[in-house]
Amino acid sequence: MRIFGINIPDNKRIEISLGYLYGIGRSLATKILAETGVEPGKRAKEITPAELNKIQGYIEKHYKVEGELRQIIKQHVNLLKDLATYRGARHSRKLPVRGQRTKTNSRTVRGNVRKTAGSGRRKSELK
Repeated sequence: MRIFGINIPDNKRIEISLGYLYGIGRSLATKILAETGVEPGKRAKEITPAELNKIQGYIEKHYKVEGELRQIIKQHVNLLKDLATYRGARHSRKLPVRGQRTKTNSRTVRGNVRKTAGSGRRKSELK
C-alpha cells in the first residue's frame, strides 16, 4: 500500500503505519483517523480503497507532508543562513543548533571525531 509515494507496512495498525510519512506522528495520525472516521485499530491491509482515498484527501487538504514539508524546512534553514543568524551559522558549520554542548557530545554531528588519547602505554606485542 502506498500513500504519497511511501510504502506503508501492511501488518501494522493504520495509526502506526501513517507515522511512516514524513511530518505525521502518532498524535497527528490519531487525529487524522478520528476526522476521517477510520477505525485506528484496523491493520493497514484491511483498509478499503475508499477509506484510503478519504485519508489521503484529508492529509493533502490540511497538512504538508513528505517532499513539500522537506522543501519548506530546507527553505527556512537557507533563510537563516542568508540572514547570517547564529542558528544559520550553526547549520552551515554542521554543529548542534539548539544549545547542546559540544565538548563531549555531538560526535555524530561532527563526524565521529575522536580526539582523546589512549592510556599512553604500548601494547605488549610491540615491545
